[in-house]
Amino acid sequence: MVFPTVAYLLLVSVSLATSNSIHEDFLQCMASRSSSEIEASKAIHAIGSPSYSSLLQSSQQNPRWVNSTTSKPVCIITPFFEQEIQDAVLCSKKYGLQIRVRSGGHDYEGLSYLCQTLFIIVDLVNLRSITVDTVDETAWVQSGATLGELYYSIAEKSGDHGFPAGLCPSVGVGGHFSGGGIGTLMRKYGLASDNVIDAYLVDAKGRLLNRESMGEDLFWAIRGGGGASFGIIVSWKIKLVQVPPIVTVFTVDKTLQEGASELVHNWQYLADKLHEDLFIRIIVQDVKDVEKDGTTRKTVKISFNSLFLGQTNELIPLMNKSFPELGLQPENCTEMSWIESVLYFAGYPSGESLHVLTDRTMLYKSYFKAKSDFVKEPIPENGLEGIWERFLEEEIVFMIMDPLGGKMGNISEAESPFPHRKGNLYNVQYMVKWEINRVSASNKHVHWMRMLYRYMKPYVSRSPRAAYINYRDLDIGINKNDNPSFVEARIWGRKYFKDNFDRLVRVKSEADPDNFFRNHQSIPSLPAWRKRKYD
Repeated sequence: MVFPTVAYLLLVSVSLATSNSIHEDFLQCMASRSSSEIEASKAIHAIGSPSYSSLLQSSQQNPRWVNSTTSKPVCIITPFFEQEIQDAVLCSKKYGLQIRVRSGGHDYEGLSYLCQTLFIIVDLVNLRSITVDTVDETAWVQSGATLGELYYSIAEKSGDHGFPAGLCPSVGVGGHFSGGGIGTLMRKYGLASDNVIDAYLVDAKGRLLNRESMGEDLFWAIRGGGGASFGIIVSWKIKLVQVPPIVTVFTVDKTLQEGASELVHNWQYLADKLHEDLFIRIIVQDVKDVEKDGTTRKTVKISFNSLFLGQTNELIPLMNKSFPELGLQPENCTEMSWIESVLYFAGYPSGESLHVLTDRTMLYKSYFKAKSDFVKEPIPENGLEGIWERFLEEEIVFMIMDPLGGKMGNISEAESPFPHRKGNLYNVQYMVKWEINRVSASNKHVHWMRMLYRYMKPYVSRSPRAAYINYRDLDIGINKNDNPSFVEARIWGRKYFKDNFDRLVRVKSEADPDNFFRNHQSIPSLPAWRKRKYD
């Protein structure tokens, strides 16, 4: 029929006209607030500008979302100054635009650059200055900096200091810190967010606030509760930690045929109880094993990947006492500086220049889907065998098991929004990757991941089945509209934050009562919760 087609075309035309009008109004608003046209032209990248497309894709670390059918931002702002962020917030509110904030582009579900309605992206790539004070043992780091840039800056000033954050150098500090930030030093010093002592944030009113002016409730919320729900965090003040001049690393690989399954089973009973200077994580992957006759077969390889804050002669006796089954030998160990261990865990070859840490490009980029769990009781051997069987059904799949305990068990669940502390043996990240992003291929691999996740249900935490917000997973629940109910948001919220979700809702309702900062998994703002008390 002709009439529905005409009606559809008219609707599209009206929508495009409205979009173009808002786009122009927003740009004029930004220009009117800028101190000069030159500054505005450098920071604002409109659709059709030479820089727009490259910026849009530059830091999308999961290319699965590059060709998404959702709308593209009306423009991308790459601010050089805090004032430009404040202007972007005020102009977006004035013309009904949403904001997505991008630090390193590593959001697993693409929420830092995807939106269903008209929106802009504030890309913090130009706000990445780092100031290290070794006397005070602190540093100020802007949210657009990467972990690699932070580690490199610390090492430039001191060989005795480090910072407890993640392993991937291209991850932006903005999202990482605000979601918690697990890493190789967490058993000694806690999460990245546990070591944040101040921050600057632009709130929904366009105000630039520090810890004192934002108040302790909001400061609590942005250290593990996901900063995107509360504002745009511009910079963080962090407490540096002491590291020895020499650390020791090792990676011991075992296949199923070499007794890997029994070693994993035993590891579960001790990994969280080891000395806090010793971090041993497990990486599980499917590989092709070469037989003696030259034939190949698919198997599962288990890597025991470790950092010890000391030297080999201290590590070997400790391992012989705590985990003798692994059979660690001095020749398995390599001594190096802490900053060299950062390269080691990032997967760089021995002897690589430290300058690679300042490269914002992800070392291994691919299409992927990930999920997470927390384990409170050791998985029985038959349960582990079921995992290995499912791994052999896939092509490129990983499972990373990060031990908790140590400092992590000494911090209360309510100290920050990240509640996964005492009583958790280890965190699990599952990841499946693929190389061709056709719809059929994507659906196949995502289906496999969901199947594995269902299989794991009896073996992981329950009531709620916990998850880690920095391994974002929209499968566990989403906000279905702009103003979700508490009951709806609580479905996914308690999985990330447990009982801390209630306090996060109260803080959000105070800090952003109109729910300006929102996405599919943002903390809801409920007017009735304003001034509500909590225990």
